Amino acid sequence: MENISLGKSKIKVSRIGIGTWQASFREWGSDVNDDSIIQAVNRSFDLGVNFIDTAEIYGNGHSEIVVGKAIKNIDREKLVVATKVHGAHLRHDELIKSAELSMKRLGVKYIDLYQVHWPDPWEQISLRETMKAMEELYLDGKIMAIGVSNFAVRDLEESLNYLSRASIVSNQVRYNMLQREIEEEVMPFCKKNGITIIAWSPLAQGALTAKYNVKNLPNDRIRSGNELFKKNNIRQMANLLKTLEKIAKSRGKTLSQIALNWLLSHDQVVPIPGAKTPQQAEANAGAAGWRLTPEELSAIEEELEKIDIDYM
Repeated sequence: MENISLGKSKIKVSRIGIGTWQASFREWGSDVNDDSIIQAVNRSFDLGVNFIDTAEIYGNGHSEIVVGKAIKNIDREKLVVATKVHGAHLRHDELIKSAELSMKRLGVKYIDLYQVHWPDPWEQISLRETMKAMEELYLDGKIMAIGVSNFAVRDLEESLNYLSRASIVSNQVRYNMLQREIEEEVMPFCKKNGITIIAWSPLAQGALTAKYNVKNLPNDRIRSGNELFKKNNIRQMANLLKTLEKIAKSRGKTLSQIALNWLLSHDQVVPIPGAKTPQQAEANAGAAGWRLTPEELSAIEEELEKIDIDYM
């Protein structure tokens, strides 16, 4: 498994991480099994994936508890554990308390990467207060690095100004080959400032796996509200998926591995696909250690340029 530095820090993360949002699916009546997720995390680690991402909001702390069980018998020094503070807990005292509760649920003495899940949407809590609390945690050794999530450039610029003895090493944002809005401003800014992009929803909630089509649209609570799965959008993806299938077949890979490897063509990007089973963990890890050729990337881009996702 390849590894890269997380931002300008000395923390090394695997090029593929594992997201554990799935551990909160039971809230929607899903049959996701905690034991299976624990096995997936451990299988990922066996395959060289050292970067595990969760958040206090996932299942109201349940995901952190599941991750804690999964990493209990793994050498702590070989792991990079990341979690996120809820956007409603960004005042100084609440943020400090959230970090301590996350550590307790995770069963760790420190958090490698602590991230602000999103800036206060009502702008009632200043980023200055939030970043000063984050820096305090960093200086106290309770967190090893500061990250953010879903931050626009203006939020990043403001946040960086409030940090004097630490910096922001990562920005976790939605990014996949169908949803590329970060490429206009966020990605160039992060590249210029040495901030790693952690890509959530790297497989577009399964849209890039060919699992769904116009005759088989998802009806679960998680995907039914996603505009990507409108019939018109699904139709537009048909030729792209054919191209991905052709490349996958020639490479002996799966569609999901092609989609994840496309993200790896960007040096600063670390995708964090979820894995509900050890088999999915193996498939995710298999997306690293090789690269799509310029010709393959060009063929994919040619099809992507024809797609105009309808969000209305």
